[in-house]
Amino acid sequence: MNSKEKYRLLCEQERSIPLFSQPWWLNSVCGEKNWDVCLVEKSDQILAAMPYYIIQEKGFRMISMPPITQSLGPWISASEAKYAKKLGRENSLIEDLFDQLPPHDNIKINWHHKLSNWLSLYWRGYQQTTRYTYIINNLQNQNYLDNFSSSYRNKINKARKLVCVKENLDISQFYQINTKTFTRQSISTPYSLEFLKKHDAILNAHNARKIFYAEDPEGNIHSALYLTWDSYTAYVHLVGEDPDFRKSGAGILLIAEAIKYTKEILKLDSFDFEGSMLKNVELVRRGCGGIQTPYFAISKTNSKLIKCYQILKTILN
Repeated sequence: MNSKEKYRLLCEQERSIPLFSQPWWLNSVCGEKNWDVCLVEKSDQILAAMPYYIIQEKGFRMISMPPITQSLGPWISASEAKYAKKLGRENSLIEDLFDQLPPHDNIKINWHHKLSNWLSLYWRGYQQTTRYTYIINNLQNQNYLDNFSSSYRNKINKARKLVCVKENLDISQFYQINTKTFTRQSISTPYSLEFLKKHDAILNAHNARKIFYAEDPEGNIHSALYLTWDSYTAYVHLVGEDPDFRKSGAGILLIAEAIKYTKEILKLDSFDFEGSMLKNVELVRRGCGGIQTPYFAISKTNSKLIKCYQILKTILN
């Protein structure tokens, strides 16, 4: 078997591998031929794995994050060793994974928040930028509404009088309201309807998604939320909101409903808002009870030409 076939078998057996590192997810967002995986094996056992996405951009070979994917990076098998030995094992396995990467001009990948040891890469000249997501943990042992700010609880009560929460919005309709969020910020939607249709079909086939939407009695869709999940965590994958109805509070109501679904139907213990670093979005995540959780963006530039461009850009800025 080649590395990707071995990795597929590993993902079928190992529940701790996150959603965004699953082979079927990578096939969806990268294309089956545009990703590969590094493996560290010992006695037919996979000790570590790292899928990666590689693209050609303006003549350069880049390892980067796939579209609409929160995190990638190394997966390290569990170890019961004492701390000092466990940390040394992580250092060694991460070095082995990165040694296997194909030649590239630049790399920038976001690691899963549970992996925080990048020291061996620091020794090799990599850089790290701390980013934040917002997560609700221990969901099964708390009343999630208690974590919402009082103003957001009021918005939820107001929204319940104005809209009805429904499920399984057609993906084309979801895309329409999703694009309104980008248009309001004068940003081009970073994916096409065709891309999202294929992505949605794959997620649906793996029973890993639910679309919630809030509709008023006149048939106006105020807001929509696309939820995904793996064995441990549900994620706010995509959202959309009609700017004409932003004051209805429907977006906050859908977050509450998605958390409820995660707790009561999926029986999961963790809810990840998937960011955000944007100031106005961070306020909402925090107000809905999300706990600020750091994760690392790991990068390194090997191309001298790209390095010169980065220095020039910094000077001009």
